[in-house]
Amino acid sequence: MSKNALKYLPIDDMHVSKLNMRHGRKPPNIDDIYPSVLKSGVLKPMLVRCEDGKWGVVAGRRRLFALRRKEKETEKRQEAPCVIMAPDDDAAAVEASIIENVGVEPPTEMQQYEAFARLAKKGRSVPEIADYFGVDERDVKRILALASLNEGVRKLYAAEEIDASTIRALTLATKAQQEEWLRLYRDDETQAPMGRQCRAWVAGGAAITTDKALFDLAVYEGEIAADLFGDFGVFASADQFWEAQSRAVAERMDEYREKGWRDVTVLERGAFFHSWDYEKRSRAKGGRVFIEIRHDGTVTFHEGYVTSAEARKLKNGKAGEAEADAPQAVRPEMSGPMADYVALHRHAASRAELVAKPGVAMRLMIAHAIAGSALWQVRAHQPRAREATRESVEASAAAARFEERRVAVAELFSAHGVSFEGVDQNGDDWRVCEIFAALLKMSDEEVLNVAALVMAETLEVGSATVEAALHVTGAKLGAWWTLDEAFFELLRDKRAINAMVASLAGATAAKSVLTDTAKAQKAVIRDRMNLGGEGARECWLPAWMATPPRRFVDGAACPPADQWARIAGLFEAGEAPAPAIEAA
Repeated sequence: MSKNALKYLPIDDMHVSKLNMRHGRKPPNIDDIYPSVLKSGVLKPMLVRCEDGKWGVVAGRRRLFALRRKEKETEKRQEAPCVIMAPDDDAAAVEASIIENVGVEPPTEMQQYEAFARLAKKGRSVPEIADYFGVDERDVKRILALASLNEGVRKLYAAEEIDASTIRALTLATKAQQEEWLRLYRDDETQAPMGRQCRAWVAGGAAITTDKALFDLAVYEGEIAADLFGDFGVFASADQFWEAQSRAVAERMDEYREKGWRDVTVLERGAFFHSWDYEKRSRAKGGRVFIEIRHDGTVTFHEGYVTSAEARKLKNGKAGEAEADAPQAVRPEMSGPMADYVALHRHAASRAELVAKPGVAMRLMIAHAIAGSALWQVRAHQPRAREATRESVEASAAAARFEERRVAVAELFSAHGVSFEGVDQNGDDWRVCEIFAALLKMSDEEVLNVAALVMAETLEVGSATVEAALHVTGAKLGAWWTLDEAFFELLRDKRAINAMVASLAGATAAKSVLTDTAKAQKAVIRDRMNLGGEGARECWLPAWMATPPRRFVDGAACPPADQWARIAGLFEAGEAPAPAIEAA
């Protein structure tokens, strides 16, 4: 800045410099300073520089507008005290404008962005800008990123027509994406994505270059567009790329498993692998492989990690070195709520079968009387589960069949003047004798129907006994259970979901969607089952609902399959046919 003496210059020869931080903005509010200017003129010097034969006001825009107003009202020529800056130092002029304006009135975010961008264009480095204004370098980089936006986008932000979260999302967009976003914004028949939706739109619309492919480009059947200005081609179809990339990831997962890695986990596409949330651990000590997949197609394989929670358990445990070195158990494929859901539906189906086969129920009841169970005090089963699971079970065909039988048994007692609401112990021996007397008046067939209902009502949820009853009765769960929204809501494990896709649509289809979100893979199941539509398929059952039940992931905990494994040997070898006595 020049060290020349103060000069008084006529305002008629002045204009707001383009280097002024607030150049081009609407006229400022000068009500607070005008009374002083009207009485005493401008006391604080303005910063000016020679621009095309006139004086450009770098700092002092509000004072200039106040003097113009005074000149108009008094009809007297006005002059202002000025310090003249060197005409060739644009960076210094911008710095002076920023300092002056920030001191008077905090600039808008966009004004700051444009000013810092001017400094960068004039040769100031990021560290220099940060040091000069006492801000963090990261903040300067963010400012410069926002200042590099498409001009149309910047104007919308300056006019406060779009919010900060949207503008930040658009800094991640390519120039082509920014132009496409502007087209959507200006189109009356479409709606441009805003905020979080804008960020997702930008991430999902990124071009995918050929260097991201894990597969052999020579056998890729899709179209690849050449990029004359880049080192790599661009995949014309993102869907075709992801189908091929998913198959390649599936092959790599198989290779890891063949090498002895206990678990290979695919993160949701776009999710970051934050290394600070994991600890390194060798394959021999239970380390896992985590596969990180970015929206631009990049796939990173993180070998030999466990989650921080797993690491804490290992450190806090008192097990010996041999136990610590042993391979860790594969994590369960079912969440707790899903295990409850499956257990309750299997329990409902088992009860429905038992009430139709009193001979089996009677023998099972006697076994309970001899060996006991968690329920034989005796009390009726009372489901404790999430509301969605409870509603699903109550709406099932199995529950309807059970209620139908309960009403029939109640009518048997009613014929003898005794009320019956199901198992409801109260310790009153008169009540016991009342029921006993009624039973003495019933035929053997009627008593067997009562016994079957009581046995079904006191069957323990999630027990091996449920699996035994389903096996012996030859139950087909497809008759009692149908795929519903509660099942999809509780279905979380991507390994199990992908295995379901494979069992329903085939291994090739499953590999093609391996890296898709759980939501997208569940949509494949919905489509194949035509859930809720005409002609919905009823023949397919997930392995959890088969008889006997099966797990989807080898070695993973699966409550119904684990229970059946405990008792299978008792029933599969040398089976005797179930008694032929049926319900009346």
